[in-house]
Amino acid sequence: MRPGPGAARGGEAGPGPLKPPVSKTQMDGSRRKKKMAKQLQRLAEEEEAAALEAEEAERRGRHLQALSGATGAERELEELLFGDCLAVEEGELLQRLAGPPRHAAEEGGSLLRDSSDSEVENEAKSTFVAKAPAWVDEDDEAEEKIDMTHRYRRDLMKSDAEKILTKKKLKIRLEEQFQRAMGGVPAWADRENRKKSKRTRSDSGSDDDDDLLCRTGNFISTSESLPRGILEMKSCLPANQERLAEGKLSTVQFHPSAQVVMTAGRDRSVSLFQVDGIRNPKIQSIYLESFPIYKARFSADGEQVIATGTHHKMFYVYDMMGGSIIPVHQVRGMEDKFVKNFEVSPDGSFMLLTGTSGYLHLLSMKTKELISTMKVNGRSTASAFTSDSSKVYSYSKEGEVFIWDVRSRKCLHKFEDEGSLEGKCIAVSKNNQYVACGSVSGVVNLYTTDACLKENNPKPVKAIMNLVTSATSVTFNPTTEILAVASNEADEAVKLMHIPSYTVFSNFPVFRRKQIYLTQSMDFSPRSGFFSIANNKGKALLYRRELLEQ
Repeated sequence: MRPGPGAARGGEAGPGPLKPPVSKTQMDGSRRKKKMAKQLQRLAEEEEAAALEAEEAERRGRHLQALSGATGAERELEELLFGDCLAVEEGELLQRLAGPPRHAAEEGGSLLRDSSDSEVENEAKSTFVAKAPAWVDEDDEAEEKIDMTHRYRRDLMKSDAEKILTKKKLKIRLEEQFQRAMGGVPAWADRENRKKSKRTRSDSGSDDDDDLLCRTGNFISTSESLPRGILEMKSCLPANQERLAEGKLSTVQFHPSAQVVMTAGRDRSVSLFQVDGIRNPKIQSIYLESFPIYKARFSADGEQVIATGTHHKMFYVYDMMGGSIIPVHQVRGMEDKFVKNFEVSPDGSFMLLTGTSGYLHLLSMKTKELISTMKVNGRSTASAFTSDSSKVYSYSKEGEVFIWDVRSRKCLHKFEDEGSLEGKCIAVSKNNQYVACGSVSGVVNLYTTDACLKENNPKPVKAIMNLVTSATSVTFNPTTEILAVASNEADEAVKLMHIPSYTVFSNFPVFRRKQIYLTQSMDFSPRSGFFSIANNKGKALLYRRELLEQ
């Protein structure tokens, strides 16, 4: 009979009583004990590390103290062997060893002590000898040679011996040419004068303010405009004195931003001169073969010159920045046999060509491509843009003036010039206040733009009847104070009108002295300081307003 599963074997006692289960509270207590033991161990380690750091700091302090008592030769030797680390001021070294930053008083003391250390360091550094470069490139020392016989650089040569120039000398030559063109070094390029002017302004600013506050009175005064009656003008050498034209001078125009004047004529040349009223040196001349120039104009930015011929369908564009002459043989969409009269918009966007049979061709100034074509009744003789380039006034041979909107190319209005038998020339003032129309009878009518835009038969505010032959040129000065009218059919046929009073200056031209001859073109400088007249003798006569000079 087998014993049961619970029976003892071989006299062994049976299993004892079962252990009671461990409660949750007891488990939490044991965990807390282990955690506390770890924290105590960590604290003991931190205390031991702190003690070691303190001992190390004390040792370094003793070492630093020993260094401070060393002689200059010993310290110099240590700096040469171990580097700059020993030349750090004592305040910074102690801060790195101790940890927290010190107060400002302690830092001040460390800076005083560092003065001797820095001197030793400088003496040690001065003993080093500068190392020679590892290698030298011979190409760096060789100067680049420039061929001056190239057509773009030929005008910069002063003699035949300068066929080859170095790059440095060419740079100096270009700077000289730029200064001649600008009338000197511009203010923005003269660093020394700019610094001096800044110092002068800063020094005198406080004195001016004190002087202003110490006085009483009327500090506001009205400016005197151009007086009527007599115009203070002085005759100068011709603007093209260094290169007079061989034939009729058809164009004279001042550069829009520089002290430069351009002349062009039937001798097939376009010339640029610096305007100073004394010598007027020549800057450059270009020659257009078999191309007598009818009219030439600067672009609005002054970087190009556009020239048309007397009997040519093509026209030329001279790029002054690149030095290239670009022929425009034909504009696609134009069927005119000749291209002679044209205008450039003040904003530099458009070019208006006066075609035959009353057609007006609007071209893009950038691409020289046709944008649109407008048509007036009869034949168009002259046109003018407004100063904002939004409108075009076109004068017909029948004496009618058409006003066009440039954007839509639509005719906004049309009016008849009073008493005009045949239109010859037209001009719009810079402030868009006046329109001047010159006719074949020699009468120049001055209108206000408001009347021209509203009335079909406006009354002129002034009819200038001082010319006895056809009025062929009318020009406003930039300040709209003077209107110049002229005829190319009689000698000395030039008059300047004082616009505010609508009276003609009595002292121009000078009586009993023939020098103007037949006027072909007129222009005022951008600030109205100079006035130039191109005549049939190849001269660009130059006059200077003494009022502005003073």
